[in-house]
Formats: sequence, structure tokens, C-alpha cells
Amino acid sequence: MPGQTLPASAPLLSEQLPMITRITGILNRVLEEEARLQVGPFEYQILIPETVRRQLQNRLGQEVTLHTLEYLEGIGSGNRFIPRYIGFHSEAELELFELFCSVEKIGIKKALKAMARPCHEIAEAIRRQDVPWLSTLPGIGTTTAEQIVTTLKRKVTRLALTREVPAEAGVTDGSSRLDPQLVEDVYQALLALGHTPLDARQRLDSLLSRGQPFRSVEEALTLIYGRPT
Repeated sequence: MPGQTLPASAPLLSEQLPMITRITGILNRVLEEEARLQVGPFEYQILIPETVRRQLQNRLGQEVTLHTLEYLEGIGSGNRFIPRYIGFHSEAELELFELFCSVEKIGIKKALKAMARPCHEIAEAIRRQDVPWLSTLPGIGTTTAEQIVTTLKRKVTRLALTREVPAEAGVTDGSSRLDPQLVEDVYQALLALGHTPLDARQRLDSLLSRGQPFRSVEEALTLIYGRPT
């Protein structure tokens, strides 16, 4: 994605051809907007939204499974296309992404950027027609939020009631894994304390990179701030 231009009309291959719908491999790297999975002799580049990045960042070297779809990314003037993978932890996240892409003037790049909060929270905001909340999502202004509500408000009820946690990502068997929901809860707590999304992510990344275990939001905040909160 960096250095590339994603046309809003870039076609999803799922609309045209059979495709790979799930990839399991060893997580080699987690970058700003992508993950690298080792599958046999091949390393796959998979674009991911922010919510998935937060769940993956403490699982380097472990086996993970991502639900995937493919799209064609335009190169240069758009005369050539190359296939890209996009990955999600759950089928609900993937379904919400495809719904986002069905909204007028929301392309693949904007839909990926917007999915910075849990799937059920976004779906619930759409269901209750909460334009102010939706307009806080990255890249989504008031006009776009209104268009999302108009297009999707009758299509997200089931997603609003679904809180999918992948089976492989349950509470850890030691300190090598952290419950993804706990990581998400810490991120939301930092937002509630007044940090910007970028600052909250950087603080959380710093904590996870130190490898210090924590079992609650309170323990995590104590480690982040270096003192009881």
C-alpha cells in the first residue's frame, strides 16, 4: 500500500473469481498496514486494518489464521493490475469490510483505514445511526458517515450483535500470548483517558514490545505510565 495509489474502483476478485478465503501461517512481521505470513517456502504480504494489527502485534513467530479476500491494485496509470490480499481475524470483520466497500465513494483504501474499532462497535453505531461517532473513524467525515448510515443501516443488525473472537486467540497459556480482547480494552482505555488514536497505539505498541505480561487493563496502564493509575 505505501507508495501505491489505490483507485476507489479497484475490483474485488471475490466478485469475479474463486479465491483463497483463509490463510494459516507463521507470523513473521507486523508492519504499519500489513502482516507477513510464512506459508511453507512462501511469505505472503497481507494488508490488514488497524484492529487486526493490534491483535497480531504480540504474536510474532506464532501460527495465525486470517480470513482473506483479494483485490486488484492499479499500477501506474491504471493500465496494469496486481492482486493483493486483505486479511481479517473473523468473517464478521471481512463482511463489514465488504459492506463498507459497497458505500458510494468508499474504496478499498478508505474502508481499510476506517476499520480502526471493533467490528461490533462500528456495526452498532451504523444500526443506531450515530453519525457523530462514525465521523470519528479515520478518514470518515460527517458527509461520508451519513452516506454509510443511509446505505448500511438495514444490513448490519446481525454484525452489531456479533462479538467474534478467533478460537486460536483465547487467553494465553503463559505470557507468550495475550487475549486480543484485553489488548483492545487497553487501547480503548487509553482513548478514554484522552490520548489520540496515534498516541494510544504508540503507547500500547511500546508496552507490548517490552514483553511485560499483564492480566487486566489496570495492570497494563500501570506499566504504561510507570505508576498506579
